[in-house]
Amino acid sequence: MVHKQIVVGNKAPDFTLDDHNEKPFTLSDCKGNKVLLSFHPLAWTSVCAKQMKSLEKNKKQFDKLCTIAVGVSVDTVPSKKAWAQSLGIKNTRLLSDFWPHGKIAQYYGIFRADDGISERANIIIDEDQNISFVKVYPIAQLPDIKEILSVLETKKNIEK
Repeated sequence: MVHKQIVVGNKAPDFTLDDHNEKPFTLSDCKGNKVLLSFHPLAWTSVCAKQMKSLEKNKKQFDKLCTIAVGVSVDTVPSKKAWAQSLGIKNTRLLSDFWPHGKIAQYYGIFRADDGISERANIIIDEDQNISFVKVYPIAQLPDIKEILSVLETKKNIEK
């Protein structure tokens, strides 16, 4: 299955995935808010743990910026649930893109088929469900949460 690389300004592909508590998350239900899809390759790895903890730590800031931040990886729901508990994540939803394996990462053009995982990437979707920011990081690099918050803050100020 070949998917085009995502492009800023395009409509974000809608999807529904279960979170780590087995509750469905549907992108189109978030219309009116910004959404940060924070893709990470695999649970139970150190950089991914730091990436998800940074979302949790900055939850209040995301709320101020009218942004719903979620983590997304190809791990199973039970794995994500145990991982969230081990990390102390209580307010950030961790979505399972397990089956069909990596389907959402494929929709967004960031699935690494040879590895069976997604790229490490942050994708911001605006209130109208359009892609407004995309950044793919080297797999071993922790995304700079301050950069993401700055992008969201800038977009908030532009909208005023």
